[in-house]
Amino acid sequence: MTQRSPDFSVPSKPSLDGVEEKWAQVWEQTGVYHFDRTAQRSQVYAIDTPPPTVSGSLHIGHVFSYTHTDIVARFQRMRGKAVFYPMGWDDNGLPTERRVQNYYGVRCDPSLAYDPDFSPPEKPDPKRQVPVSRRNFIELCERLTVADEQVFEHLWRRLGLSVDWRYTYATIDDDSRTASQRAFLRNFARGEAYLAEAPTLWDVTFRTAVAQAELEDRERTGAYHRIAFQRPDGRTVEVETTRPELIPACVALVVHPDDERYRELVGQSVRSPLFGVEVPVRAHELAEPDKGTGAAMICTFGDLTDVTWWRELNLPARPVVGWDGRILAQTPEAIVRPEGRDAYAQLVGATVHTARERIVEMLRASGELVGEPQPTTRPVKFYEKGDKPLEVVTTRQWYIRNGGRDAQVRDELIARGRELNWYPDHMRTRYENWVGGLNGDWLISRQRFFGIPFPVWYPLDSSGNPDYAAPILPDESALPIDPSSDVPPGYTEEQRGAAGGFIGDPDVMDTWATSSLSPQIAGRWERDNDLFHRVFPMDLRPQGQDIIRTWLFSTVVRSHFEHGGLPWHNTAISGWILDPDRKKMSKSKGNVVTPMDMLERYSSDAIRYWAASGRLGTDTALDEGQMKVGRRLAIKLLNASKFALSVAGPHSGADPAAVTEPLDRAMLAALSTVVADATSDLASYDHTRALERTERFFWELCDDYLELVKARAYDAEANPVAAASARSALLLALSTLHRLLAPFLPFVTEEVWSWWQEGSVHGAEWPDGTDLDTAAAGAGADVLHATAEALRGIRKAKSEAKLSMRADVARVRVCGKTAEDARRASADLAAAGNVQDLFFEDSDEVELHVDVELAESATG
Repeated sequence: MTQRSPDFSVPSKPSLDGVEEKWAQVWEQTGVYHFDRTAQRSQVYAIDTPPPTVSGSLHIGHVFSYTHTDIVARFQRMRGKAVFYPMGWDDNGLPTERRVQNYYGVRCDPSLAYDPDFSPPEKPDPKRQVPVSRRNFIELCERLTVADEQVFEHLWRRLGLSVDWRYTYATIDDDSRTASQRAFLRNFARGEAYLAEAPTLWDVTFRTAVAQAELEDRERTGAYHRIAFQRPDGRTVEVETTRPELIPACVALVVHPDDERYRELVGQSVRSPLFGVEVPVRAHELAEPDKGTGAAMICTFGDLTDVTWWRELNLPARPVVGWDGRILAQTPEAIVRPEGRDAYAQLVGATVHTARERIVEMLRASGELVGEPQPTTRPVKFYEKGDKPLEVVTTRQWYIRNGGRDAQVRDELIARGRELNWYPDHMRTRYENWVGGLNGDWLISRQRFFGIPFPVWYPLDSSGNPDYAAPILPDESALPIDPSSDVPPGYTEEQRGAAGGFIGDPDVMDTWATSSLSPQIAGRWERDNDLFHRVFPMDLRPQGQDIIRTWLFSTVVRSHFEHGGLPWHNTAISGWILDPDRKKMSKSKGNVVTPMDMLERYSSDAIRYWAASGRLGTDTALDEGQMKVGRRLAIKLLNASKFALSVAGPHSGADPAAVTEPLDRAMLAALSTVVADATSDLASYDHTRALERTERFFWELCDDYLELVKARAYDAEANPVAAASARSALLLALSTLHRLLAPFLPFVTEEVWSWWQEGSVHGAEWPDGTDLDTAAAGAGADVLHATAEALRGIRKAKSEAKLSMRADVARVRVCGKTAEDARRASADLAAAGNVQDLFFEDSDEVELHVDVELAESATG
């Protein structure tokens, strides 16, 4: 053990005040967390750190999960690994757009020209947003995200994340644009990315396509409407629907092939109410005979089941809902009857909700509404960030194959999930259920503004129509490019939008299409090959359970196609943070808690202690009581370290050979077991169990061992050998505990380490128990346990008599199976309990009995 030189000393009044600022500055100056780029891959531990979304503020859930990752990073660094621990900022996409709109009071209008002198309103009004060009809007996005990132970095430093801040990235910067566009071009070249016009889930508020992974079901009230279609024989076929406004989009009725009620009707046509359109009756296995009347409308499109029926039954498309969620102005060609066209005219321009109300009144007036609507509650699909139900509209979008339509790819991706080490293991099931349940490929294009554009142009024919089947692609050396301002090879800017010229793809990539490349972006793929080969595939992907289907899966997809393997070896899945009412915290619910106030009230170490008390994959409640416990532990570490160093003397040295006394050897034997168990726990990503074991030993050391040994440690003149044994044991234990607690409580452990050791505790070697085993020399912990139990018996007697713990004791009898173990530390026990006469008796009693006779001077 290396000792500090004599100019280092223990403060007279140790405190937690100011330790975060003090040590954060020292760590930055000394570069203790810097990644060693010369380390071979076998000596590197690389972390694919989640890039937080910089649109708003970090909340206590971020602190919770990022602390888990930091514990891993600190542990691996102390075990001798060169830890690659970068930080990214996820600053593209819809959340940033919404924040910029509200913050500056602007909205993007791509039709406007760029204004180099534009300044946002001094007093933004979110209800009267100023239209700006796309380029102006993007500049505002970039300006605000830079400010947000600085705030985030300050909080992360305050929390004590051991990030190497030289390795940061943003998901919208040029490097990320280049990586994303390069990966897309390669996906396209291999046939994994493709452009298709197809029914698409669509958010009418944001006017963008939505992927399956971004959906959530929300319970909504509605009503079943029973409506009558006219049969050729004059009778009617009744259909129940919650969406009567889609009757003009009806292209068929569907029944189950085994439904006897409709067998003779299959293959015939019926006429739709109000609009008088002849539609066929078809049979399909997905029809449900026991739902409603057993007959259902197929509309283009009411939901994804409509899409399946439409595709598999080869039906025509008859859309009536536009991208804005309103009824289209153009009457469907199939509606030819004058009364039908008049009915449709009453719906044009109405929202879906208003159109539903109008059409119900028309059905009631025509007599084609059977009975009255029946209220119901049902799950409705929403975009996770949206406020209105999704529609299904036909659009042209970019996709990446993900096994949703290819069984072989699906099986390969499930196999990849089984190659990955999951912590906890049961999270693998969520991954497999998601992959196995996919019903389509990954839709990666978005109709937004602030994002990474697709590096694609399309030639225009002589009539000015784009040829989507012949996209123009750039060379990788030209990346990054923006097709809205850059010109494809062989063209000039004057040919943009002109017949015989070109147009740029107007869409941007889904934010997950960039985040799915976080290992490549952080590792500087194809920009710094030396670094990339040292860190990829990475060792750990930490993340939340709710984005297994998005971030984790999409990253596996990209790595599977590009590198033919996994992007990392292990994944650690954090649970959710619950509010005091045991409800999941979320911004949408308004129950999130920002962490800075708690960091200032309790200390960063205390907040980290609470976070470390939550196991991976387990939901954990926000518990300020646990934070108070963590603060108490940090303060106790200050005081116990001061006491131990004042007893042992920080410069006296810790010599394992000097440990001779049974109690000292027993304590170190017990600590050696803690070291082995905590090391195994942390290596298995069980930080909570490692903390529990270490903390338990620390409190027992303070409560029992320090009290038992302090008299002997102080009394060097009477018995220098026994005193040296105590002092060496104390210093060995102190050094070990400082290092065991360092990943959890980085600030206070650095503070106490600095009182007597050279360098940073976070650069120190993780304890392996060698010194402890040498000092214990085969001893067990029995002496410590038995002696501590006897001391607790003496304390209990004094407490019940309402006496000071320093009160004299006339006589103590210790009896039981472990009495002989306690006898081996009789001198320490007598001194700690102020016992005049101490007796030990062996017996077969497993429980140790301690009979205490208080001194008359104490009771009198």
